[in-house]
Amino acid sequence: MSEIDTAKSWYESSYLEEGFRGQRLYPNEELLRFFGRHFFSRVKHADRGSIRVLEIGCGSCANLWMIAREGFDAHGLDLSPAAIELGHKMLAHWSTSAKLTVGSMTSLPFEDASFDVVCDVFSSNCLVERDFRVCLSEVRRVLRPNGLYFSYTPSAASDAFEDHAPAKKLDEWTLDGVRRPTSPFAGNHYPFRFTTPERYRSLLVEAGLEVDYLETVGRTYRGREEHFEFVVVTGRKP
Repeated sequence: MSEIDTAKSWYESSYLEEGFRGQRLYPNEELLRFFGRHFFSRVKHADRGSIRVLEIGCGSCANLWMIAREGFDAHGLDLSPAAIELGHKMLAHWSTSAKLTVGSMTSLPFEDASFDVVCDVFSSNCLVERDFRVCLSEVRRVLRPNGLYFSYTPSAASDAFEDHAPAKKLDEWTLDGVRRPTSPFAGNHYPFRFTTPERYRSLLVEAGLEVDYLETVGRTYRGREEHFEFVVVTGRKP
């Protein structure tokens, strides 16, 4: 079984087991900040329909419903058919609509230069490094000139990566899951990739994207005994 198939199997089982009640209902805060910086105060709601936004790894659409409600032409893609089914329920819950597709981040089923924004919220980290490089090339391909790529992904400064045993490394940056019982996200037994701000910048430049924004955000768990950090980045297609 390939690493992508492993991730698909884990997520499919998770979505089927947890159902709609197991899904978060509200969007990622850093994604909201991204849209605030680039669109909310600059483009009127009535004028956003021509702005095409794709979320890769959209899951149950806890982010995408907000994008749709804010007036954008919203599209979501996920490897898991169960996720897409829950996504339709989420969109209906919030009385919004979006176009949802089952597909892979490494082979986006969309035409060249067809989106103004591509979003990745804690999703592409299920790809090992070689597959993530392919994903970034696909993101660049489907972005229009001056289009934006937003990503929120685990940082290698997290204790979950630095103290990862008994998990094993699939490559320099990817674990075979989060397997230490006391770690945040323990039980996520699929390829789980971390990165650093410097590494992410290098990968984006390699893929032909300019870096507009690069920060880290983090929080603690278990009475501040455990630290988990994310890299937040915006790339732009020249």
